[in-house]
Amino acid sequence: MVDLEAVGGAATGGLFASTFEKPTGEKGEHHPLCADCGTQTVGKFCHACGNASHVHRTLLHLGEELLHGVMHFDSRTWRTLPLLMFRPGRLTREWCLGKRTRYVSPLAIFLFTVFVMFMLLSYAPEPKEGTTVGRQAVATAELARRNTDVANARAALSNAPPEARAAAELALHAAEKKQAEAKLRIGNTPKAAEVDDWKAELQQEVKNERWHANTGNAKLDEKLNHKIENPELALYKLQQTFYKFSFLLIPISIPFVALLFLWKRGFTLYDHGVFVLYSLTFMSLLIMAVAICGRIGGIVGTTAFALTPFIVPMHMYYQLQGAYGLKTFSALWRTWFLLVFCSIAATFFLLAILWLNLA
Repeated sequence: MVDLEAVGGAATGGLFASTFEKPTGEKGEHHPLCADCGTQTVGKFCHACGNASHVHRTLLHLGEELLHGVMHFDSRTWRTLPLLMFRPGRLTREWCLGKRTRYVSPLAIFLFTVFVMFMLLSYAPEPKEGTTVGRQAVATAELARRNTDVANARAALSNAPPEARAAAELALHAAEKKQAEAKLRIGNTPKAAEVDDWKAELQQEVKNERWHANTGNAKLDEKLNHKIENPELALYKLQQTFYKFSFLLIPISIPFVALLFLWKRGFTLYDHGVFVLYSLTFMSLLIMAVAICGRIGGIVGTTAFALTPFIVPMHMYYQLQGAYGLKTFSALWRTWFLLVFCSIAATFFLLAILWLNLA
């Protein structure tokens, strides 16, 4: 059976490697003959094979080659990032028109940004205060079960014979006590912090057969139950699958962008691909910025979350307008449809990730 995670890692690695370029040379002692092909050189590079005329053999230059190989980490980075954030349409248009030596490749910057994003999100510490949606969900499920236990205990007490009433009353009292404790774990109360390890509680729920998947497909239910038996491992594998197959966002998104320009000539799928890559890169950077602000918390985190719904469509609008030379109304309605298409593409991508994770 094909190892899908290995395929994803190999594909991502292949795309990442495809963005590498030979490191640029620097001023230094000029070699009259190319060390690679033997051609007489004029200037800093060989005109036959592109090899640098000056051969560096220092540890510092080795680090420079590493950074450059991964992301062209030189002046192009500082030209690309400001345009990506504030003039995305111009950046997309100029790259498609062939003005490429001054900017970072869209594929290189996308893969590097996704890598950095998942690395930061993986190692970022959890917030120390507050409750998460997962914790509240487990606490809510716990309260529902305790309510059922109390109802059953009351029914048992009403139907109990005289000799068993004492035991039934004790059972009801114990059930009501657990119900009261479960109520305290809901909402923003100090007791909410007791639901600290929701993954462990969910794991216990599955092991005790109090919770199980019921999709109607026995094979799928078995896989889901097996995954949830170890939520920590399941989340880790899901995150790894998301990262390894992040490149699938590109072929999924390009057809939706192409639909917006079916009747417009002069644009190719390559142009739409560049648009998608730069747009996805900006979204990755935005996610990192919002996550950092969320970790800081307070007014900073609140402001970041409040501005995100406005930043996303605004960036799409300016990128569409600048990249394709659109007028205001034309860019506005395409932005609206692009937001809808993004939701559909994200759904397809998430379904693909879930399928790959369960396969």
